[in-house]
Amino acid sequence: MRLLFALFLFIAITFPLSQAIAHEYWLTPSAYSASSGETVSVQAFVGSDFKGELRPFATTRTVRLEVQTKERKDVKSAAINGDSKLTNLTLGDDGGAVVAFETNFVPIELPPERFDDYLRQEGLDGPLKARQALGAKAGPGRERYARCAKTWIAGRDEARLKKAFGMPLEIIPQNDPLKPGKLSVQVLYNSRPLEGILVKAWNQPLASGMVPKDQSSRETVKPSAEARSNKDGIAVLQIDGSGEWLISAVHMVPSSDKKEADWESRWASLTFGRGIKK
Repeated sequence: MRLLFALFLFIAITFPLSQAIAHEYWLTPSAYSASSGETVSVQAFVGSDFKGELRPFATTRTVRLEVQTKERKDVKSAAINGDSKLTNLTLGDDGGAVVAFETNFVPIELPPERFDDYLRQEGLDGPLKARQALGAKAGPGRERYARCAKTWIAGRDEARLKKAFGMPLEIIPQNDPLKPGKLSVQVLYNSRPLEGILVKAWNQPLASGMVPKDQSSRETVKPSAEARSNKDGIAVLQIDGSGEWLISAVHMVPSSDKKEADWESRWASLTFGRGIKK
C-alpha cells in the first residue's frame, strides 16, 4: 500500500493534472515578420501554458500543410517525414504569409475524473453535461483529437490572414492582430460560425525583434484573456502589449467512429507576434 501511494505521489508531482489534460498545439516561425526574398522556417509544438515540446513533421498524421501568400500553395509534398521543420518558406513579396497545418485523429483514454476535469478546464460544457447525466455509466473518457493550427508571418497585406483555409475548426482574426487592444476573432466549425466556444489567449516575450524565444528559455504562463463566441462565432479578446501570442479554441462533439472513441475534439490555434512599439 505504501509503495502504491508513493507511486501515485510521484506521478502527481511529475505530471500535474493541468499538464496532463491541457495540451495546446501551435506553430512557431523562426520570425513573425519577413520581407520579400527572406526565408522563414516553421515548427510545431505541443505543451501547456505556451511552453512546449517540438513535434517533427509526420507524413502519416498530416491532412493539410498549406501556405497563403499572394496565392495559396500546398507544401505538404515538399515536407520531410521526421524533419524538425514543417516547411521553409521564402517570401515572394512583402505581403506576409499564413501557414496552415491540419492533422488527422489520434485516440486517447483518460480516467473518468480526469476527463471531466479536462472538460471543465476547456469550457466544454456540452460533453460534460452529457457525461454527468450518465453518472457512473459514463465510464472513462474515450476521445480522439485532431489539430488545426495556423501562424501569421506578418506583412503588408493583412487580408491574407482573413482568408479561411476550410479546416474543420478555424480561428480567423477580424481586425489587425498586430495592433494593441481588442482582437476580434471568428471561430468557424465546418466553415460555419460556432457559438459558445471558449477562446483563450496566451502571451510570451519575444527574444528580439520579431523572433520568438526558444522553448527551453520560456516560463509557463497563464491565459492573458478569454471569451466565448457569440451567435456569429465572434469572440472579443482584450490583449495588450508586445510579444508572441497564441489564440486557441477546442470543440468537442460525439465521435463519428464509436469503435475508436465516444468523443472527438478539434483544437484550433493561431500564433502571431507583436513587436515593441517605438
